[in-house]
Amino acid sequence: MKSVSPSITCPLPQGISPRGSRWVPGRRLLVAGALLIAVLALLPVLGLIGEGLQGLRNGNASLGSDGVSQLRGTLVLLLGTGIAGGLLGTVNGWLLANCRFPGRRWLKIAQLLPLASPSYLLAATLVDLGSLHGLRIHGLSWGVAVMALSTYPYVFLLSTESFTICGRRQLEACRCLGVGPWNSFRRIALPMALPAIGAGIALMGMEVVNDYGAVQLLGIPSLSAGILQAWQMDGNPAGAVGLALITLSIVMLLVFGERRLRRRSRRWAEGVAGGESPAWQLEGLRALLAQVLGGIPPLLSVGIPLLWASQNLGQLAAGWKPELLLLTARSLSLGLAAAVLTGLAALLLAIAKRWSRSRWLGSVTFLAGMGYAIPGAVLALALLLLGGPWQLSPILLLLWGYSDRFLAVGKGGLDAALERLSPNLDEAATGLGLRWPAVLRRVHLPLLRGPLLVGSLLVFVDTVKELPLTLAVRPFDFDTLSIRVFQYASDERLAAALWPALMILTLGLLASTALIPKLSRETDQPSSSG
Repeated sequence: MKSVSPSITCPLPQGISPRGSRWVPGRRLLVAGALLIAVLALLPVLGLIGEGLQGLRNGNASLGSDGVSQLRGTLVLLLGTGIAGGLLGTVNGWLLANCRFPGRRWLKIAQLLPLASPSYLLAATLVDLGSLHGLRIHGLSWGVAVMALSTYPYVFLLSTESFTICGRRQLEACRCLGVGPWNSFRRIALPMALPAIGAGIALMGMEVVNDYGAVQLLGIPSLSAGILQAWQMDGNPAGAVGLALITLSIVMLLVFGERRLRRRSRRWAEGVAGGESPAWQLEGLRALLAQVLGGIPPLLSVGIPLLWASQNLGQLAAGWKPELLLLTARSLSLGLAAAVLTGLAALLLAIAKRWSRSRWLGSVTFLAGMGYAIPGAVLALALLLLGGPWQLSPILLLLWGYSDRFLAVGKGGLDAALERLSPNLDEAATGLGLRWPAVLRRVHLPLLRGPLLVGSLLVFVDTVKELPLTLAVRPFDFDTLSIRVFQYASDERLAAALWPALMILTLGLLASTALIPKLSRETDQPSSSG
C-alpha cells in the first residue's frame, strides 16, 4: 500500500496569490486612495502642459520681451552654483567623513545650519551690510555665492554617506602603500562618490530654479521671477506659460539626472563596500585647515544674518508690532495644516506601495512625489489656471500647492523606513488574520513614528519659508512671515524685517536639529596618520 505524506499548507499573506498576482484583492480602497492623491498631485502640471499646447496650436506661444535674458540668467546661476556648491559640499563631506581632527563632530552638525537660513534672508542682509560699508552687493556673482552657501548641504549629506560606506579595502590599500589623504581622495574616493555628488548638485539645481526672493533682491533675471512678472504685472499669460514650460523642462532634466545618478551610487556602494572607510588623523596645520574649511560655509550662511540682527538690536523694540502676531498665526496655521495633510498623503502612498505588487502603482506614487522638483512659481501658475474656472478658494489652492510641492519631503523618509522593515513582519501579521489597517495601526505606525514626525516637521518649516508660491496664490491682504520679510527687504526696511526674519530663522534651526542624530552617530573606526 502506497503511503501518502501529509501536506502542510502555510497561509500566504491576505490578498497575495501563489502565482504572484499584481492586483491585490481586498485592498482596492487603499489603492484607490493612493490613485486619488496621485491625480491631485499631477493635475496642476498636466493642466499647465495642456494650456501650453493650446497656446502653441493657437499661435499664442510667447516668452515675452525678457524671456531670453531670464533663461540665460537661470542657466548661468545653475552652472555657477553647481560648481561652487559642489566643491564646498564634496570637500567638507570628505573631511568630515574620513578625517579626524578637533571639533569635527560639531562641524559635522554645523553643516546643517545653512538649511535653516532662507536664501532671500541671506541676500537681504548681505545687501544691507554691503550698503553700510560702501560695497555694492548685486549681480550674478553674488547670486552664485548666496545660492551656493544656502544649498551646498545637499551635496554634503549625499557625499558624506558615500564617503563613509564605500571603498574600505581600497583606502586601506592606499594606507598600506603610504598614500596620503589627498591622493587617496583624488584617486579612489572621489571617482566612487561622483554619482552621489552629482545627485546632490541636481538637488541644488532644483532649489536654484525655484528661488525667487534672492534673485529679485540681487537683480538677477531668472525664470522664476519672470513667470510671476509676466502673469501678474505684464498681463501676459502666454508668456508666463511659456516660461513655466521651459522651467519645467529644465527641472525634469535635473530630476532624470538625479535619479540615474542615485542608481549608479547604489551600485558603487554594493560593489566595493566592505565596511566603513578608515579615518585619517589630522594634526597641526592640516587640522587647522580642515577646521577652517568646515567652519566658514555655515558661519557665513547663518552668521551674516545673525551679525545683521545684532547690529539692529537697538531697533528690536521699535520693530515690534501687534500685526506680527497675526502674521505668525497665519504662517503657523498654514504650516501645521500643510504638515498634517502632507503627512497623511505621504503615509497613504508609502503604505499602498508596500502592500501592492503592481509596478504601475509604484510608478504612480513616484510621479506623485515629484512636486518638490517643481518650482513654486510654476506650481502657482498651474494652480491659478486650474482654480480659476472652478472658483476655488485661494487658501484651498495654497494648501493644495504646499501638499503637492512638499509631498516628497514627507514621503522620502517613510519609503526609506519601510524598505528597512522586513516583509516577514507583514506576512506574520497577515498570517494571524490581520488586515492592512490593523497591521498599519499595530505594526507600522509605531515603527514609523520617527520618520513621520521628522517629515512633518520639515514640511512645516518649508511651508513657513516658501515665498513664490505663497506670494502668487495667497488671498488679497493675506501676508505671512516670509512675504513680509521679502517686502521689507525689497523696500530696504531691513530693521522692520528683523522680527519675522528671526522667527523664520528660529523655526529653520529647530527643523535642522531633526537631522542631527543621523549625523552625530559615531562609529569606532581605525585611525591612521596622514
